[in-house]
Amino acid sequence: MKKYMSLVLFAHSIFALPFAIIGFFLAVTMGLFHFDWLLFVLMLICMVTARNSAMAFNRYLDRDIDALNARTAVRDIPSGRVAPREALIFTIVNCAIFIVATYFINPLCLFLAPIALFVVLFYSYMKRISPLCHLVLGLGLGLAPVGAYLAVAGQFHIVPIFFGFSVLTWVSGFDIIYALQDESFDREHGLHSIPARFGAAKALQISTLLHVLSFVFVLLPLFYIPVSWPYYVGLVCYGGLLIYQHRIVSPTDLSKVDRAFMTTNGIASVVFMFCFLLNLWVLG
Repeated sequence: MKKYMSLVLFAHSIFALPFAIIGFFLAVTMGLFHFDWLLFVLMLICMVTARNSAMAFNRYLDRDIDALNARTAVRDIPSGRVAPREALIFTIVNCAIFIVATYFINPLCLFLAPIALFVVLFYSYMKRISPLCHLVLGLGLGLAPVGAYLAVAGQFHIVPIFFGFSVLTWVSGFDIIYALQDESFDREHGLHSIPARFGAAKALQISTLLHVLSFVFVLLPLFYIPVSWPYYVGLVCYGGLLIYQHRIVSPTDLSKVDRAFMTTNGIASVVFMFCFLLNLWVLG
């Protein structure tokens, strides 16, 4: 289990999972649905297995590329800790569990399950096709609040879609920052990324624009649902942490990329989730 958790970087679930929880409880409160522990667990299973599938498949597909890159050569498959076949089987098993879980949620989620899996798995191919790969990654994680809302309500609503777009632009933006580390490698090996295509300076400008859009999307729910003071606190924290990660990374100093990528963004999503849930509690 430890070996597979290392393969899929389970800690990265901290990015989208809080927004999935937001989508779930948004549906519970907006639609006057009763909280159901079984449904909540099924939603968590879908989140974890979709993330496991995406990460494991990415490691499987990138195994030869990772072996050539000094930064990624220590990953599980290039280093020999996990065999490629094991990673592929792990991917297939998680996809199967995901689909079975959606079967027990509702027919709409089951119908959309193959589309969701296609999006999260297709990201691994996009870096070989287009620098828009960052947006595809963001889209995959952006499905989290929408899917969690659908699990409860069985229908779409504009507010979780706003949160989905917020995650899409937020993840795309910080993935561009993360990709700065491999700008030269990607360019030399014909891989596509925003930094490899436009250079570090312009890539950071694009990342900044995406994060501005992300903040706009978490503002838009104010016009559609009642909110209380904790939501505004969450907005300030979220926006402040977005600004902070751009202050500590520059085209000439990438030493704090890991802090910007993992620590700052992980805190941003968790703090915003707690503020959102506190907002629901205050509103009663």
